[in-house]
Amino acid sequence: MDKILLMGYGLHKAYKNGSKEVRAVNGIDLSVKNGKSIAIIGPSGAGKSTLLHILGGLDRPTSGKVTMDGIDIYRLSDRERSRIRNKRVGFVFQFYHLLPEFTALENVMMPALIKLSAFSFQLSAIKERASEVLKSVGLERRANHRPGELSGGESQRVAIARALINEPEILLCDEPTGNLDSKTSESIYELLFDLKSRSKMALAIVTHDEKISRRTDEGIMMRDGKII
Repeated sequence: MDKILLMGYGLHKAYKNGSKEVRAVNGIDLSVKNGKSIAIIGPSGAGKSTLLHILGGLDRPTSGKVTMDGIDIYRLSDRERSRIRNKRVGFVFQFYHLLPEFTALENVMMPALIKLSAFSFQLSAIKERASEVLKSVGLERRANHRPGELSGGESQRVAIARALINEPEILLCDEPTGNLDSKTSESIYELLFDLKSRSKMALAIVTHDEKISRRTDEGIMMRDGKII
């Protein structure tokens, strides 16, 4: 039986919009198992991204809890939760969030530099690891190019490599092809599923594309903050 890595219980997230309350997530229970893939699909405004951010420790729920290996991550301090995100969770967003003044290689190195303390700082080892990960996404020849010199698909591959450098247990992808054309989008999804198949990493993808759910181990549909 597959072990549950990440679980959300009774999740709610409400926002105030003037005098009106918007329930972005409205009573969701969800689990992600080790090494498995899940697609969270639905129309814009369904609450998919909010749910993913809650599961990844980025956005505290109004009520409910999220556990990793049975530990309620929102009972931890901000620093402890940040440490878990850095070590165990990788994020890929619709917008690449690459630092324009740094090369592709340097952007990929960033999470590893944050992870290590000053006493265990090993720049050469981090560079070697970053180079390996860039090669795994097919960009070893673009390592010294800055984001302004990369295409959208290449930029997203750099973002994926950055998410993988610390060997996360789960990769959370929020509309990872939302800014890309259909051909490039397909290549990014092929890459994500290939990377998952070559590792023990779990994969959760938020998307409006229902076809993606047929490629994952599990697919759920959201509408109006609920699983339907």
